[in-house]
Amino acid sequence: MREYVVEELSTDHHGISDRQREITRLCIECGLLLLQHGAESMLVEQLTTRLGIALGAHQVNSAISSNSIVLTTIIDGRCLTSTRRIIDRGINMHVVTEVQHAVILVEHHLLDRKHLQKKLSSIKPLRYPRWIMVVMVALSCACFSMLNGGGWDSAFVTLIASGSAMFVRQVLTSRQMNPLINFCITAFVATSVSGLLLKTAILSSASSISMAASVLLLVPGFPLINAVADMFKGHVNTGLARWTMASLLTLATCIGVVLAMAVWELREWA
Repeated sequence: MREYVVEELSTDHHGISDRQREITRLCIECGLLLLQHGAESMLVEQLTTRLGIALGAHQVNSAISSNSIVLTTIIDGRCLTSTRRIIDRGINMHVVTEVQHAVILVEHHLLDRKHLQKKLSSIKPLRYPRWIMVVMVALSCACFSMLNGGGWDSAFVTLIASGSAMFVRQVLTSRQMNPLINFCITAFVATSVSGLLLKTAILSSASSISMAASVLLLVPGFPLINAVADMFKGHVNTGLARWTMASLLTLATCIGVVLAMAVWELREWA
């Protein structure tokens, strides 16, 4: 088992040690990584507390809002508070799982502060190749079309429309496009492609359910689930902020759909 050396650390005129500063920084970096990649507020609060206690803090308190996190550690009666701004990096459960694993390793004394810092710095979001995302999203939307009464022709229309929309969404995301504009344009593309395909002679008999199924990739399910979970677990402000953002994304999707129907005079879905 790895042996650790107890070191004497300097303190400032407030009595705050370098050790407490490092523990506070590691705890808030842990919480920041979790919030940036879609973890619910209660999980962030629990993991930062567990990490601080495991590293030697006597108490860890955190306050989470929609765009920031404030964390305080208490060691030997001395408080140290740090604040970080949250920048949305996109939902990625790989990062959340890796942070949880790091906290567990610290609790079992398999990582010290130095190695934990290296571990957190090495955590990178797992990104699947773009073509795999396009294919899998297109197949899932096509399956939804068939499950809701569409035939093979409807599934084909949905496959093409949702695949095109997912490709556009990824391109816009890579260009740091505002999520609301991204969803609106993606919904416009999905509805346009599916509606125009339904106007062709070969696919005119396909069910109009394909138009609805082609925009299912834009349903903000994960933010809505987190919003409800936050509100049920006491983080009402954060839950309401996430609910509002999910509602705005839904509104942007609806605007894109209606705009496409108006531009191309699509009446199949209506």
